[in-house]
Amino acid sequence: QVQLVESGGGLVQAGGSLRLSCAASGIIFATYPMGWYRQPPGKQRELVASITSVGTTNYADSVKGRFTISRENGENMVYLQMNSLKPDDTAVYYCKLVRRGVDYWGQGTQVTVSS
Repeated sequence: QVQLVESGGGLVQAGGSLRLSCAASGIIFATYPMGWYRQPPGKQRELVASITSVGTTNYADSVKGRFTISRENGENMVYLQMNSLKPDDTAVYYCKLVRRGVDYWGQGTQVTVSS
């Protein structure tokens, strides 16, 4: 059974940094692209960053140059390093995997950026 567990969220001041982690189990992790999404209060969930199985990355325009997605296939982990955080980055952050046409999500981790 596929399971994704996020961690690393918290409260941080604007300009600060956080590193989110997502631990995957129940799959051959290295073969799957992974994504980080976020859902701000009262808004729809949106893609923040993605990484292919070979490490090609893609970022939303709003986080380019500030966020970095990475993965450690040997540890079944995907990370999101978030620097220069802004209040607009406040959201619940989720990692996602698509396997055989089915979306798998973690439970999410709250990130709150104070001004």
